[in-house]
Amino acid sequence: MQKKIIFILLFSIVFTFSSSAGGLRKVKNSAFKRGEVLKYRIFYDSWLTTYLTAGFGTLSVLPDVRKFHNRDTYHLEVLGKSVGIFNWFFKVDDRYESYIDEEALIPWLFIRRTRQGGYTRDDDINFNQFDHLAKSSRMKREVPPNIQDIVSSFYMMRNLDYNNAKIDQEFRVEFMLDDSLYISRIIYCGKETVRTKAGEFKCLKFKPKVVKGEVFDEEYPMTLWISDDKNHIPVLLRSEVIIGSVKVELIEYIGLANPQDSKIE
Repeated sequence: MQKKIIFILLFSIVFTFSSSAGGLRKVKNSAFKRGEVLKYRIFYDSWLTTYLTAGFGTLSVLPDVRKFHNRDTYHLEVLGKSVGIFNWFFKVDDRYESYIDEEALIPWLFIRRTRQGGYTRDDDINFNQFDHLAKSSRMKREVPPNIQDIVSSFYMMRNLDYNNAKIDQEFRVEFMLDDSLYISRIIYCGKETVRTKAGEFKCLKFKPKVVKGEVFDEEYPMTLWISDDKNHIPVLLRSEVIIGSVKVELIEYIGLANPQDSKIE
């Protein structure tokens, strides 16, 4: 259903590169800090709709510090809400949260509250990263070492070094959602400059792979641009549709960990 695309796109921002090492890894986080807030506009762009806003999304690193297994965590939150005419026929009010280990950037607790039209989904997944287990109200299962959820994976991705990435280089992507493990791929496509409401940015370009089915007919229907600097924030996500395209565009950012060196103007 085309109506679902705009909100699937927002959360399609979040992917991760998997790790197979045993035990809890150590990852140096230089890409984000507490207090960071990224705001996005979700809209249709075509000759027929002319920038019809469907909703807004926010990605935040909240200020609180909660301990799991005596380890400090970052509290991450992703919000997505529909606006205007879209509330009449497909109202959306989504909240995703993840508490991730400060040193390993892997989740201890994932929280999902999904309200999309008549569809409702509530989910809390507790991860035991030492024993490689995940448990919710519906299941308990073994998971790979250092498994991500769909929110934590994005923040892990931002800390990767892309300086030596090659055109068409393909990376494995692994995360857990809806009690299931997903393995996909993301292709590096080079560098481009893009313009949004927040300004013009030098970016790294990627093509994430998605699952073909009800929403997407192709495996690589989307293009993602992230800032070409130490912050690696998503600047623009675009997916082509029958008429025009659906876009998730950066409109505001505060509390970045590093200077926004990729911004041209």
